[in-house]
Amino acid sequence: MNTKNEDLFARAQKTIPGGVNSPVRAFRSVGGTPRFFTRGEGAYVWDADGKRYIDYVGSWGPLILGHADPDTVAAVQQAAANGLSFGAPTEGEIELAELLVARVPSMDMVRLVSSGTEATMSAIRLARGFTGRDAFIKFEGCYHGHGDSLLVKAGSGLLTFGNPSSGGVPADLAQHTMVLSYNDPQQLRDAFAKHGEKIAAVIVEPVAGNMNLIVPTQEFLDTMRELCTQHGAVLIFDEVMTGFRVGPNSAQSLFGITPDLSTFGKIVGGGMPLGAFGGRREIMEQIAPLGPVYQAGTLSGNPLSVAAGLVTLKKIAAPGFYDALGTKTKAFVDGLASEAKKAGVPFSAQSVGGMFGLYFAEQCPGNFAEMMRGDLKAFNTFFHAMLDGGVYLAPAAYEAGFVSIVHSDADISASVAAGAAAFARLKD
Repeated sequence: MNTKNEDLFARAQKTIPGGVNSPVRAFRSVGGTPRFFTRGEGAYVWDADGKRYIDYVGSWGPLILGHADPDTVAAVQQAAANGLSFGAPTEGEIELAELLVARVPSMDMVRLVSSGTEATMSAIRLARGFTGRDAFIKFEGCYHGHGDSLLVKAGSGLLTFGNPSSGGVPADLAQHTMVLSYNDPQQLRDAFAKHGEKIAAVIVEPVAGNMNLIVPTQEFLDTMRELCTQHGAVLIFDEVMTGFRVGPNSAQSLFGITPDLSTFGKIVGGGMPLGAFGGRREIMEQIAPLGPVYQAGTLSGNPLSVAAGLVTLKKIAAPGFYDALGTKTKAFVDGLASEAKKAGVPFSAQSVGGMFGLYFAEQCPGNFAEMMRGDLKAFNTFFHAMLDGGVYLAPAAYEAGFVSIVHSDADISASVAAGAAAFARLKD
């Protein structure tokens, strides 16, 4: 007899490609049937079969306050009662923009959009318009949304431009994207020495979260900032994932780097669809209606999303919030690492703020190539064992995880205990 999850997945595949509306949800990497969730509360989610899980995905990062935070829900309900969308300015948009500019010192101005993808696409277009150049640099394993120019894999040599990594992406677009290795300052120096006059921008996840969690070296980020300044290129920090997740002023403050443009999503919308990009005034003033770089959106600054974002950003500014969040996250990864060591399973883990990475390798990776050397089969076994134990992790080995402020000590302990059982299964 099928479970409700299995029935829903079979039904979904008849009308939705792959049965899901975003690829990683399909469980193709780990195998098995996706969980269809019916509700969430605090640190927990419940699937269609009524099983409860301790959630470490948190809608891929935004739910730093947990599921259905009462204050956030109340704000959205009040906003909805006043109208779902206007396609016209609201005071809430101004308040959110003022709050973002106050929290992120590198930003003089900000534009609200509807998603992180839209924010990164717009930031790259703006950098190109500002510099009058076409080429830009990204790093292998970093994901910046599904814009055509961003779905590019590394070229045949370190200093060549890339090739499309998705169907439907024209080679003419991909040829303007150079893909380098994360955490390799020398590649950056060589790329700018060869192509500096062509490079409009460098875009980077300051803490990578889409090839699992990869922590940058200070030299890597410092070199990036120095070269962009020297060659007149725009440095874009993609903080869609790290923004207000790793610290009160985002990742750029952790590493003491001032980017020219920054992109945000996830937490700034409090779980509702919202993104933002912002930066230096002279660059932002190139955006329409002030300048020639066009960007628009019917739902940009949607009042429901703005309401959720405002509540979230205000609540996470509470004294001690990030110390508590970081302590919870570190307790989780340290607990798992300890249980893996007891079981004799090759494993490592690390965290930054409320983000974490789990790796089936002896050491934490520093780039995409090192991440790909991890034991994928071991992760898949571990994932399903954790699922059986009531712990929901990202259904792919190459995704960072997230802890919320409402994960209790008991939740962390139960999750580590589930990890011990999962490591034991790996040894069987």
